[in-house]
Amino acid sequence: MNVIFKRIMLLLLSVATAILFSSVNYLNSIDPLPSWKEGMNKKAILGFVEKVTREGSNDYIETENRIAVFDNDGTLWPEQPLIEGVFLLKTVKAMIAKDPSLKTKEPFKAVIEKDTAFFELNNHKGIMELALAAYGNKTEGTFEKDITTFLQKEKHPRFNVPFTSLGYQPMLELLAFLRDKGFETWICSGGNAEFIRAFSDDIYGVPVQQVIGSKLKLEFKKVDGKHVLWRDTVMQSFNDKEEKPVNISYHIGKVPVFVAGNEKSGGDIAMLTYSDERKGASFQLLINHNDAVREFSYQEKDNASLQAAAANGWNVISIKDDWKIVFKNK
Repeated sequence: MNVIFKRIMLLLLSVATAILFSSVNYLNSIDPLPSWKEGMNKKAILGFVEKVTREGSNDYIETENRIAVFDNDGTLWPEQPLIEGVFLLKTVKAMIAKDPSLKTKEPFKAVIEKDTAFFELNNHKGIMELALAAYGNKTEGTFEKDITTFLQKEKHPRFNVPFTSLGYQPMLELLAFLRDKGFETWICSGGNAEFIRAFSDDIYGVPVQQVIGSKLKLEFKKVDGKHVLWRDTVMQSFNDKEEKPVNISYHIGKVPVFVAGNEKSGGDIAMLTYSDERKGASFQLLINHNDAVREFSYQEKDNASLQAAAANGWNVISIKDDWKIVFKNK
């Protein structure tokens, strides 16, 4: 009887082991980046993550140092048109409707007359003046409410869906994959920090405290008998180009090992360079917008970002050639 019992137990153990290994192999076979086409760039991403997260690897990075930083506009969702720009324009027009005297004052006059040359000739200084006027002189709570209302009501002019449904599916998968492998994911954008924080967790899974963006000066003061955070009309930090590594150091205190940006204005070159020159393994990803059918196709006038990528060996992602889909429901 004991012999038969042992044989039965051995058989059950053998079956259980087979099922266990089968399950492990199945889980290992699941593609973490299903919206990415098979190719050099997908292989590079998977290879990098594997080598820096495998204990015993010469390139192993401790969990606490696995910092991944992503730009937002053009990297995680479209920047044609600049979505925050749409919000800014609607806010400015509401200001003019409330105070018609602004129609005769620049840069408000240029908005009414659709004088794009005014902004270009002033090196976009007028846009900054509009942002300061539209975003300042109000409480933090009021500003956040304005952003939420905009995101709930407005749709993309081309795709006719809410802006919040236009996160790039391949990048959403990449963010989730990195977090699953112990990375802390951050956003570092030239956009307004409060604007991005209104949707960063819902769309990208990036909590508000891990968003770095441009910021107006805040003041804690009493308004109508209540203490509030008051938004001044002074820019505290315009988080673009060389300012990005500075603010990454201020907010994170560590050099990111994985950085993603895109080509348009050269705004992410400094951030990618900062990561590239760290001691140890790192990964730089630059998105090239070259798909006019599914998204948009545009290039920088001086081609600075793609030239920097070529010179430094950064990974250039072609939306047309590297992504199976761009948006989940499009």
